[in-house]
Amino acid sequence: ETWNPLKLNYQIRNVRERLAKSLVEKGVLTTEKQNFLLFDMTTHPVTDGTLKQRLVKRLQDAFLGKWVREPQRMDTRLLALTLLAHSSDVLENAFVPLADDQYELATSRSRELLELNPDAESAKPNANEMVWAVMAAFTK
Repeated sequence: ETWNPLKLNYQIRNVRERLAKSLVEKGVLTTEKQNFLLFDMTTHPVTDGTLKQRLVKRLQDAFLGKWVREPQRMDTRLLALTLLAHSSDVLENAFVPLADDQYELATSRSRELLELNPDAESAKPNANEMVWAVMAAFTK
């Protein structure tokens, strides 16, 4: 069932927890309990802010310095990072420290990329079908 594409919606529910557990095991995140009014919630703060800063810088460079118009020419890991950051609603946070003109350029380019049709993009030559399949699942 883990790699069954027909059960992707079922698997996506558990992705966040599995990623957090893996990152805690690798020492990137820690586990803490925080009290939110009526209930306790497990949170996973970053142990070392430099890793987060490197990812933010990588996202900024992807949309400013190393921008390629065709997603097929984009680094697969960077494309996956972009799509997952967008699905997690943190992509825009990566652009906040930028100057106004850079912010506008980065957000317009990211919007351009994220508004592409995943089905059409996965059918193009040299496209990573798995990345676009995940994007299609997140946008449904």
